[in-house]
Formats: sequence, structure tokens, C-alpha cells
Amino acid sequence: MRQAPRRRQRGAVAIIVGLTLAVLIGAVGLALDGGRLYVNKTETQNAADACALAASLELTGAPNIPLARFPIAESAGRLVGTRNNVNLQSHPVANGDITVEFSTALTGAPWVSAGSATADAKYVRCTIAETGIAPWFMQVLGFGDQTVRSLATATLANSQGACTAIPVGICAPDPNASPPAAQPWGLTRGQWLVATFGTGGQLTGSFGWLDYSPPAGGASELAAALRGTGACSVATGQQVGQSGAASSLRLAWNTRFGIYAPSEPSPLTTPTAAVPDWSGYSYTPTNFRSQANALQSFLDTRTAHTAYGANVAAGNLTTGLSVGPGGSTVLQTGALRNGGNRRLVPAPVINCSGFASSQTVPVLDWGCVLMLHPISQSGGPEQVRIEYVGLASDLGSPCSTIGYVGNSASTGPLVPALVQ
Repeated sequence: MRQAPRRRQRGAVAIIVGLTLAVLIGAVGLALDGGRLYVNKTETQNAADACALAASLELTGAPNIPLARFPIAESAGRLVGTRNNVNLQSHPVANGDITVEFSTALTGAPWVSAGSATADAKYVRCTIAETGIAPWFMQVLGFGDQTVRSLATATLANSQGACTAIPVGICAPDPNASPPAAQPWGLTRGQWLVATFGTGGQLTGSFGWLDYSPPAGGASELAAALRGTGACSVATGQQVGQSGAASSLRLAWNTRFGIYAPSEPSPLTTPTAAVPDWSGYSYTPTNFRSQANALQSFLDTRTAHTAYGANVAAGNLTTGLSVGPGGSTVLQTGALRNGGNRRLVPAPVINCSGFASSQTVPVLDWGCVLMLHPISQSGGPEQVRIEYVGLASDLGSPCSTIGYVGNSASTGPLVPALVQ
């Protein structure tokens, strides 16, 4: 009579063990598989953020962004996105897992592809999906492959200061005519500013060489800024100094036009070491007689990746300059492959007359300028021209840079900013 209960209890241990294993697998799966999905979410979010920031850097000029810029922005976003790894850093994001879209507003407007974007589409959104994530433990409980998606939206906003600034200061004709004056600082949008490049390399006139770290700076520092990414971490109000003679800056300046002198050290004669603009086509009174408002023409030549000339001599014939002898130019394919935004750059607005009584002057504001042409080397004084295209903080400014996003009162150049 005592054996009947034992028979009824046979198999109970197996049931308990089975239920316990299911609970244990569920708990372990929730911790490990769930943690893995969480890490993947963080990884894809990092990739989406990077994609959106890289793409937004290309959207300069809203509400008149050249339509050709949107495919470039998409390519930039995809390139940066695929440089990020996912799935516990085991492999890079696949290009096919990235969706890049553009819109004129954060809400209330459609998100469209690069081919359908309009000139006022100032927002870019990257969505990255990591699919086919097979659970380690939860598949025992019937869970299949999982998908993680992340989204990031970016635009251009005013910065606290500036990066990519060239070592040139714009002389304010009226240092007291600050914004919101019709002509801030007395400068007129579209005007050509002229300076003289002296025999010793001094640049004097409507603009001049500028030392961002006085008195420590020198010609080598300024040349490095022209060949490289420019000066960084420079804020409005910061004290800057006047640079002296720097004849070597002509060669560094000209690399932005895709012109490389044979006398330069070998690494500096290549577009990978000293990046040129997407276009080397230049503007002087010889080929642009209005001597004002060359921006739109430049944007057109940039879209076509027009070179300075088939060679230096051909470019000189067009511009009336004397760049050479020797040297090489980056042609269309080279500008397309190695070029960047190198001639539409921020430059500080300063009170040049202040140098008469002081070693330094403060940065009053940030202008956006177009570097119009390379500097001749005829041996005598040469005129150098840039075009003032407005304040770098203006809505739709074609100048963008990198740096820290400011607040509503910031007037620094536009920088990529995450907004969603």
C-alpha cells in the first residue's frame, strides 16, 4: 500500500529539472541575448550618429543647396557609417543596412531620397538596421533571428568657435557696424577683397596673414593650417596676432587649388597629403571682369570638378597669373577622388587698425570667404583676392566647419549638430 504513491511520483524530478532548465535558459538568455541586443543597439546608434553628422556637413547653402550635393552627402554618410563595427564589433556596418533620407523639416514634411531632395532640405536622417542576429540561448525557447534599428537626424547649427579657419584675418572697414546692421562690419556680400603679397611674403590690404597663437606661431604653423584642416578651437573674442613675412605660404595656399610646386618636399606634392578643393578653377579680373559675386560660378565649376587648367601654363593663360614654373595640377578625376571643401572657408573678422597700438586684436566675428585664385610667383608684389560671401553664421552660409555646437546666441560658423 505504501508503494503506490512512489509510482505516482515517478518522472516528477525530470519535470522539475525540465522546468528549471527552461527558467534558467530564459534567465541566462534574457541576460546574455538581451545584453547582446543592447550592445548592438548602442553600436548601431553610434554608426547612425556618425552617418548623420558626416552627411550634414555637406548640406551647406540651405535653402539653396545645389542638388548635386545630396548624393555627395549620402555617400559621405554611408562611408562614415560603414567605418563603424556592430555585433560586438565583429564586423562593419553593411552599406545595404544604411538608409539616408532628407527633409525640409523635422516634422510635417516627407523624408525623401537624395535623388528627390529639394534645395531647402536642410535635415538628414540615417537609419541603420542590423538584421539576422541569432540568439545564443533564447532560440531554445523558440525565438528566431532579431533585428536592431537606430536612427539619427542632423543639421547645421552655429558653433561656439571655429575649426578649419584659414590663417587670414578680414579687415573690418567699420569695426563698429556689427550685426544686425545691413552690412555687418561694413562688409558687402559678394565683394572682392584685395591684398598685396609682398616680396617677403607679407600680406597687406583688405586682409592679411593671422597668427592664432601669438606670439608662438610662425610661418610653419600658418603653412600647416593651409595644407591641413586649418586652425581649430578659435572662438569669438579670442586674441589673435598679426603675422610677419611668410613667403613660403604661397606654396601652401596654392595646394588648395590643386597646384603643387616641384620644389616642395615630396609628401607635400600629393593631393593626399595636402588636400585640394573639388575645383581648382580660378577667378581674376582677366577672366571675371565684374570682380564681384563669383560664388555661383564657382559652385557650378565645383560640381563639374573643373581644374585650374590642363596644366599650370593653361591655367595661367586663363587667369593671367604667373603660377610656376613647373608644378603640377590636379585634374578632374583627382579632384573628384581626393578633393574636399577647401576654398569656401571661415575667416575671422578683425579690426586691423588695432594692430597699430597693440600686438593682438580680438576676433569680432566670422566671415565666410571664397579663395579666388592661387598666388603668383613672378618675384614682385602680387595682388591676392578673396570674395566675402557673408557671415559664416548666416542661414544658408556655404561655409561649414567642425567644432562644438553653441547656444542660441552663438555666432560661430555652422557645424554638424544632432537634433534627433
